[in-house]
Amino acid sequence: MSLFTRKSLADLRQESERSLLLRSLGPLHLTALGIGSIIGTGIFVFTGVAASTAAGPALVLSMIISAVGCAFAGLCYAEFAAMVPVAGSAYTYAYATVGEIFAWIIGWDLILEYALSASTVAVGWSGYFVSFCRDLGLTIPPALTAPRGALVTLANGSTVHGIFNLPAALVVVLVSALLVIGIRQSAGTNTVLVLIKSLVLVFFVALAASYVRRENLTPFIPPNEGHFGAFGWSGVLRGAGIMFFAYIGFDAVSTAAQEAKNPQRDMPIGILGSLAICTVIYIAVATVLLGIVSYKQLNVADPLAVGIDATGLRWFSPVIKISAIFGLFSTMLVQMLAQTRIFYSMSRDGLLPPLFGAIHQRFRTPYLSTIITGTIISVAAGLLPIDLLGQLVSIGTLLAFVLVCIGVILLRRTGPELERPFRTPWVPLVPILGAVICLAQMVGLPIQTWIRLLIWLTVGLVIYFAYSRRKAYGVRFARLTTETES
Repeated sequence: MSLFTRKSLADLRQESERSLLLRSLGPLHLTALGIGSIIGTGIFVFTGVAASTAAGPALVLSMIISAVGCAFAGLCYAEFAAMVPVAGSAYTYAYATVGEIFAWIIGWDLILEYALSASTVAVGWSGYFVSFCRDLGLTIPPALTAPRGALVTLANGSTVHGIFNLPAALVVVLVSALLVIGIRQSAGTNTVLVLIKSLVLVFFVALAASYVRRENLTPFIPPNEGHFGAFGWSGVLRGAGIMFFAYIGFDAVSTAAQEAKNPQRDMPIGILGSLAICTVIYIAVATVLLGIVSYKQLNVADPLAVGIDATGLRWFSPVIKISAIFGLFSTMLVQMLAQTRIFYSMSRDGLLPPLFGAIHQRFRTPYLSTIITGTIISVAAGLLPIDLLGQLVSIGTLLAFVLVCIGVILLRRTGPELERPFRTPWVPLVPILGAVICLAQMVGLPIQTWIRLLIWLTVGLVIYFAYSRRKAYGVRFARLTTETES
């Protein structure tokens, strides 16, 4: 029952071949899954928050820092995804390289990334949905559009306290139902939605570029206000930590490895292709947005709509909101798909109860896991504020990226002879730079977020030693006995 028990790559490949999951995804679907997960609340909501509270116009630098860190981590993910085409993402990679205890830590940590990320996106979706309904003359009771205790400012200037974010909770239920029906239908829906929101962002840049004013971009790096993270260079770093959320998603491609037709070839295409496309779109959108509106006016739920209104092109504002509504829906779709596939892998290894690995006979999807996960995500979306959710997601994902980068270095030393359909270039330089940049962004996040992360990891370790370690040993022993008898 060693804490550092590892799964061999041969066992992982056999597991992939025996999988009950349906292989139906090609490179286009995988790239669309990545784009669908990346383009979401980060660009539609957090651009305004990060610019107005941390980086100002220098948010573009924050985005570049995050993009570079993600690019290095993405190269490491691509190597693992091609070598180990099994559902589970960084969790599975850790099991193959550094052992069970680290695999559990990453798997538990990834709940912060995928489950809470879906909750965060649902809250962002709710903001655009409520705004669009208001444009149509439809009023949702304000108390049912914000988490408990949050202040909601009404049109007349008065305020009410939120009770539960009902639209956010309901959209999660809808996404869960679609995921239960099947991966092929979900992937097809996602591809259409990705195309819509990507085109709208391109049109936003094209239409608003001529309205950019130099004074809105000056000073490019606003002076620090006296404490860490409030503008200045520390604000750029804080902005990178916040905007990192905008890039989360390319790694979600790796969780669908067991549903890819040709994972060795297509996984690197999906991971690196989606990251490259989104980086170009993000920098263009941020540059134009901060050039047409002062960063001080962007701490709102729908910054892109505010930006387009400032140009006088108000007819395009509903298009932005509709795009956000459909685009954020596709982001939730991918994030929840990723979470259930990680639970599926952990259940197969005995680290989670068997119900998380149960496959629907007709739809061939992990339906019980999807239903349970969807219920929890729905409640979190209804009760928790978006800033708290976003910071927890960012720090959890950054930790996973650090461990994946380290894993590439370790496996190059312990298994240099292993077949690698895709090789991360310039090892160990690229993994080291990826880990260092991700750690720097973690440092930029508030201390309260670090405390919450440590509490979350402590709870996870208690569960591991009380339940998961013993169950995982039982699963390994049963498999060994079966193989010996056969």
